[in-house]
Amino acid sequence: MTSIEDAIQLVKARVKPILKKTTKPVEKAGGYFLFEDQYAPINMPPFRQSAMDGYALNLHDDLTYRLIGEVKAGDEHQPILKKGDAVRIFTGAAIPDTADAVMMQEKVKTDGNTLEIEHHIEKEHNIRPLGEQVKTGDLALKKGTKLTPAAIGYLSSLGIKDVSVFKKPSIALVTTGNELIEAGQDLPFGKIYESNSKMLLAALYSLKFYEVSIHKVADDYEKTVTKLNTVINDHDLVLITGGISVGDYDFVGKALSQLNVKEVFYKVKQKPGKPLFFGKKEDTSIFALPGNPAAALTCFYVYVFIALQNMMNRDASELPRIQAKSVSDFNKKGDRPQFLKAVYNDGKVEILEGQSSAMQHTFAVSNALVFASEEVTKINRNDTVETILLAV
Repeated sequence: MTSIEDAIQLVKARVKPILKKTTKPVEKAGGYFLFEDQYAPINMPPFRQSAMDGYALNLHDDLTYRLIGEVKAGDEHQPILKKGDAVRIFTGAAIPDTADAVMMQEKVKTDGNTLEIEHHIEKEHNIRPLGEQVKTGDLALKKGTKLTPAAIGYLSSLGIKDVSVFKKPSIALVTTGNELIEAGQDLPFGKIYESNSKMLLAALYSLKFYEVSIHKVADDYEKTVTKLNTVINDHDLVLITGGISVGDYDFVGKALSQLNVKEVFYKVKQKPGKPLFFGKKEDTSIFALPGNPAAALTCFYVYVFIALQNMMNRDASELPRIQAKSVSDFNKKGDRPQFLKAVYNDGKVEILEGQSSAMQHTFAVSNALVFASEEVTKINRNDTVETILLAV
């Protein structure tokens, strides 16, 4: 069996960035990464802008000014102020070219068209300069920047409608098993509701990977070969759940071999998730995950997450691992390293009951995995443990 560390390094080495460009409307580009440097087409702000509600002043030596008008946000007119003139102005409004500063309204007393300010102020006080954030032609965002909600807002404020971004991988989810039926149907004896595809789809969506198709195949060798051949040819990443073990009706491994998928590793010394397969066919990466839901999701977070980040050319490709203090005891059985479902909060982590690879209810409330190495036989309360923070 392959060790966990060797398996991680093999995934990192064999999954390459896609490095293809696609264009997205800026409002639909969240979670993507810029394919090229983005330059500002305008100044931001595009005019001298009031930083607050108050009065724009043409400064003079006196504290008394003559009110000659008003400028609201969005107004296009430009009042001409002489020395000692003022206009009422509001946050975001364009400062008249003949105004020197803005005094906040709390420091002004008014009497009809006359106003008195509390004290003298410097030129440009409370004025956002033209191009304060970025000037026309300057670099707005670097290539490779992740487009967060704030970045989307920033680009939109510059009037940018479409952006060039790195293409995300096309992903196929394939579930196998005669025992699986869809939710909403009556549950016959011997059947179970299929959950792996929904679970993995939700995990992918939470990471902003949306180009995902779902496929189901019965426990039939020829049908498995046909389906896998199609999805491997049409996608960048294929995730298969079930059928990878050595039972009489586990056909995935045989089908992958017939399709000339090159095995990188099969079986990892870990619990859960021992029967994990990773292979390549040309540029397509294929993971055959265990059928047990908790094992499948564990393998997704530990290995598939890395593959996804590599495809997007990300430097930090693993989920964060931290040291946390255990608030519970745990007796580890067997000599395989284990990933234990847990809840992390403020430097402390609780290892949960129900660690079986078939148990989803424990994973449903987890936000972390505690890693117990091969040498660990018992975790005691207050022990410091390695903790993987999940992307949930």
